[in-house]
Amino acid sequence: MNLVHHWPLAGLRLTTPRLELRLPDSDELVALASLAAEGVHDPAVQPFTVAWTDVAAEQRAQSVLQYHWRCWGAWKPEDWALNLVVLRGGVVVGTQGIGARDFGVRREVGTGSWLGMAYQGYGLGTEMRAAVLHLAFTGLGAQHAVSGAYTDNAASLQVSRKLGYRDDGVERHTVRGRPAVLQRLRLTVEQWQERQRVPVAIEGLRECLPWFGLIEQADVHN
Repeated sequence: MNLVHHWPLAGLRLTTPRLELRLPDSDELVALASLAAEGVHDPAVQPFTVAWTDVAAEQRAQSVLQYHWRCWGAWKPEDWALNLVVLRGGVVVGTQGIGARDFGVRREVGTGSWLGMAYQGYGLGTEMRAAVLHLAFTGLGAQHAVSGAYTDNAASLQVSRKLGYRDDGVERHTVRGRPAVLQRLRLTVEQWQERQRVPVAIEGLRECLPWFGLIEQADVHN
């Protein structure tokens, strides 16, 4: 037996024209942590709602490791967070997450991601988000996907707009002791179908369906 027998999520793969997304192995997780240590955004700004990057480089690396381990250990079909490593040509360039609570009932997912600074500005953020949206809408039968970005985070907002998200209200947050406005965004399956342009292939999903809270759907596939 191998890991996939006990942990089917390890066999899940998403591929796009330039990228592969999957759960990281130990070496890839170390590479991802090292990428975070190098920096993932201009230190003059804080784009994340959880300010995990406002620490020293080694602490950033450790937080990446701990976050992935914590999400794996806490996984439940009714409350899950799938954090995939993003590889381009076999090189770790960032991470793309997708998660949900009570997905089997609500059919709604949220997403989050980051790229190493050297890999930003090439459209990879759009491509990797498109990959998990394909997983959500085509693979899992989601009806809605939600996201959010501070109003000064033009790059993230541009990715969302390009993929068809629409405004869904705002939230007022505190960032580094100052007020900040978070733009909420929502994408329906119909809006996604209108804008979906990135070809995505999914491997290893059938065995994972119960882990996403989709027992009845898994029975149909069986």
